[in-house]
Amino acid sequence: SIKAIESNNKEDDTMWLTYWVVYGVFCVAESFSDLFLYWFPFYYAGKCLFLVWCMAPVPWNGSQVLYHSIIRPCFLKHHQAVDNMMSDISTKA
Repeated sequence: SIKAIESNNKEDDTMWLTYWVVYGVFCVAESFSDLFLYWFPFYYAGKCLFLVWCMAPVPWNGSQVLYHSIIRPCFLKHHQAVDNMMSDISTKA
């Protein structure tokens, strides 16, 4: 999904690809923190509001904000190492 977002061919799918990248990162982070967070009151209501904000059809929705401020800089910093690792894995397979 990140490769599709960063490609030169921009179409309408960029918004939803951005959402799915942010949702995937959120799910991974939540799998580690859910053991502690579900004890907080209104955790599930807050989670629902967060996901609605990420899907909102506005330019400042959560997916765009989080992707461009956190996920994209991290990806751009480490993408060469990830590509090399994936190339090594595919060669071994």
